[in-house]
Amino acid sequence: MGVEPLSRLRHLLQTLAFCLVIASLKAYLQPGESYAGSLVYSIAIGSCIWALIDFGRTRVDPDSDNGWPRGWRGALLVGLSIPLGFAAGIAIGDLCFGRAPWHGRDTQELIRSVLLTVLASAVISYYFYSSGRSAGLARRAREARQEAAEARLKLLEAQLEPHMLFNTLANLRMLIAADTPRAEAMLDHLIAYLRATLDGSRAAWHPLSEEFARLDDYLALMAVRMGDRLAYRLDLPPMLAQVPVPPLLLQPLVENAIRHGLEPQVGAGRIDIGAQLQGDTIVLTVADTGRGMPFSNAWGTGFGTRHVEERIASAWDGRASVRCEAIEPHGTRLLIQIPAQGSA
Repeated sequence: MGVEPLSRLRHLLQTLAFCLVIASLKAYLQPGESYAGSLVYSIAIGSCIWALIDFGRTRVDPDSDNGWPRGWRGALLVGLSIPLGFAAGIAIGDLCFGRAPWHGRDTQELIRSVLLTVLASAVISYYFYSSGRSAGLARRAREARQEAAEARLKLLEAQLEPHMLFNTLANLRMLIAADTPRAEAMLDHLIAYLRATLDGSRAAWHPLSEEFARLDDYLALMAVRMGDRLAYRLDLPPMLAQVPVPPLLLQPLVENAIRHGLEPQVGAGRIDIGAQLQGDTIVLTVADTGRGMPFSNAWGTGFGTRHVEERIASAWDGRASVRCEAIEPHGTRLLIQIPAQGSA
């Protein structure tokens, strides 16, 4: 695992902050010493030890999770870097103050400095190691959630497509004899829908335009089945067409709107699907004029809607959200908010 420059800079700044604290503590405990001198030597020693450890840990068999050498190699790296960094830092400090290298130092003072350096370096190294290990565990947990969400997607697709296919084929059988043009149109939409589903199953992300095209084919199939009872509209601004989203993100919500909202009610209804840019957020909307939440109780209890929540949480790492609203006098509106920047 490589170390990003930003991560390395953060480690350096944290090391300098530790050096400042150590110099201040030393000045407090030994008021007779120059604070400037303690600060210069502390920064020089701390920076040298940091450079040896931080650049060395990525060269010696680093663990892919935390970026530190495996097993005893990590302890050996720290053990060697501390005396080398201490000697180099003392030499740099002497050079800054124009002193001869290792001029006559008090032995007791030198021992105290060595012990303080060893203690502080061990604490700081453990802090960086723990931080890297925690970040590695968090990354693995995030990847596991992503894999689980994708596995659920495959299961959802396996459930959706047979259901779609059997119902559509049954309608086709009736239309072939009664209304051939409608049967041909239905068959065209079915082919497009299945092709888009196959393409989507092979990708982790696809453009929002493809998601809407797939929904258009799906709703066209539903419109053939439901006739005048279903009207629909899709509104995708051109500027949002290439926004990446996980495949089948909106499909379960649209299916729920039809199954629980529009199909059970007497009379016609409509479903509106749209996307809007609101500041630095993209809002995806699925709204229907069906029976509404008090009757359907569709949100939050079905496999499809739970799957949507899990995929959103995993895909955008907690930066996206979904909520459900009631429409007066009847109907349901579902809103998914995703970040406009860095959404993939």
